[in-house]
Amino acid sequence: MTIVIVRHGETDGNAARVLQRPDVPLNERGLRQAEQVAERLATSGLVRILCSDLLRARMTAAPLAARTGITIEEDPLLQERNFGDLRGTAYAALAEDPFGPNFAPPNGEDWPTFHTRVAEAFAFIVSRRRRASGTLVVITHGLVCRALVERHAQVMPGTVVPERFENTGVTVLHEDAPHRVDLINCTRHLAASLQADQASGAA
Repeated sequence: MTIVIVRHGETDGNAARVLQRPDVPLNERGLRQAEQVAERLATSGLVRILCSDLLRARMTAAPLAARTGITIEEDPLLQERNFGDLRGTAYAALAEDPFGPNFAPPNGEDWPTFHTRVAEAFAFIVSRRRRASGTLVVITHGLVCRALVERHAQVMPGTVVPERFENTGVTVLHEDAPHRVDLINCTRHLAASLQADQASGAA
């Protein structure tokens, strides 16, 4: 593995389908997911951790940093799309699809602005990987994960990029252009936890 992209763990905002505020923490399930993905990745030859500076991403990165002793490098380029004045609003309360192609949230990022930032984020990721001698992990957000894969990586023919990347879903890219995708949105580290939730009726 060379570049590993991970969406943050679950928050109450995720569960309630709300456009999230910057300071939303992981919920109990999200904390468990963060530990599980840390266990999965800790022995993958990891040498660098990049992370969005939003709280839910930092909380996801913390167990991995604790297991490996690697310092987390935070950067705002890796933040989720900024929905401006709509942050904190439930999807169901919106008159328009916030993910629609022409939607521009008030005092937030429209799609072109967001994608320009993600392009800068990808250039930053690649530059950091070139300075490393092992696996680089990026802890970020769902829309960022999708944009990175759709616009900056090579997906094998027949592979469909998911509309929604799962909490702590793992995606693996080759470090060299065209940045082949070797794994996409994999959550096998959550299998035992999901089975327990289903058995208890929580899922």
